[in-house]
Amino acid sequence: MKKLLVCALAIMLSLTAFPPAIYASEVRVSVDGREVQFPDEYPYVDQRSNLTMVPLAFVSDKLGATAKWNGKLKQITISLNRDIIILVIGQNHALVNGKRVDFEGSAVLKNGRTMVPLRFISETLHAIVEWQPAHNRVNIMSSVASVPKGTWIWDSNIIKQDQDIIISFAKMKGVTSIYLQVDRDIDPAIYEGFIRKTKSEGIQVEALEGRPEWAYKSKQEEIQKFIAWVKAYNSSVGPEASFSGLHFDIEPYALSEWTKDNTTILESWMDNMRLIEKETKGSGLKIAIDVPFWLNTINVPGKDYSMSAWMLEKFDCLVIMNYRNHALGSNGIVENAQAMLREASTLKKKVVVAVETLISKEGPRVSYYSMSSEVMEKELQSAHNQLAHYASYAGFAIHDFKSWQDMK
Repeated sequence: MKKLLVCALAIMLSLTAFPPAIYASEVRVSVDGREVQFPDEYPYVDQRSNLTMVPLAFVSDKLGATAKWNGKLKQITISLNRDIIILVIGQNHALVNGKRVDFEGSAVLKNGRTMVPLRFISETLHAIVEWQPAHNRVNIMSSVASVPKGTWIWDSNIIKQDQDIIISFAKMKGVTSIYLQVDRDIDPAIYEGFIRKTKSEGIQVEALEGRPEWAYKSKQEEIQKFIAWVKAYNSSVGPEASFSGLHFDIEPYALSEWTKDNTTILESWMDNMRLIEKETKGSGLKIAIDVPFWLNTINVPGKDYSMSAWMLEKFDCLVIMNYRNHALGSNGIVENAQAMLREASTLKKKVVVAVETLISKEGPRVSYYSMSSEVMEKELQSAHNQLAHYASYAGFAIHDFKSWQDMK
């Protein structure tokens, strides 16, 4: 009897030593159709507030936001584009873009980890949250605002005067990569200052170059000079001012020979791609290639193998110029992107889906030119909802910076 009382007392003490939330069953979380793995602290349902709580790291790792912890104030600051959320441990309200918002429960410290309310944070960042009680699962469809975005800057002279304007617009639109054409007549110190600023804001800069003629083997020396210049520049500055990669926009199908004898052009283009692969090996530079969305329909000469798969095997990322202004339906962004996304998923590579904002001569359904940025963002959200489950999907790119900036 005495032993039984001792055991009962031990159990009672253990129950009071830990908050009730510890005993809630484990919660599964998926973002954009992919289940999230939590390496240390797991999400749980707090029994007092009935809120699903997740580690703060989830917010930055999976929702794309920046999260900062101030231990002295016990304050969490979460920011994503134009949205800023400030929470304090133990308080049941937050400041959202400067305005007080009350909610059930609070952020807490658990086992040395900061835990935050999943639904409140996700919905404040414009994500859609769905609770499936039968499976103890939370499904989150992220906002297109949190999706990585790239954009092209073809006139690098604008970084001489407009750096702060460029960076401000990029931050507002959620740009994570700028493809900046390299003009070797510009003082390298200009590039250094610009890249240092963009990187401090979480934006990478890729050195952009290319033209249809770069598909010719006779242009290999030009390609080598471009690569050598970027390598030399990077070695002369610290990592905080370095180009993160090389971005090639060659488009050989714009050459007149393409319609006459594209086999010859394809073989020459492939030779130049092999050169790029060789010249950049071991450089630490990420290599991205712009390609048309239909490249998967073109086979490697003499092989039953697509050109897009051949490119994906060699390089880190393809940016598919999927120039359509409607997400769904026949010949839309989603339909045109899927084949290459499947290839890239199999090869464990990445694909960025690009759209156009410049005026186009190819028809009314190609560009977002003359449309508002809100219309484009709505279509991109629809496309994102369909494409996010592909492991290869790496967000969007908008062509180009200037026309995007000029949109209504």
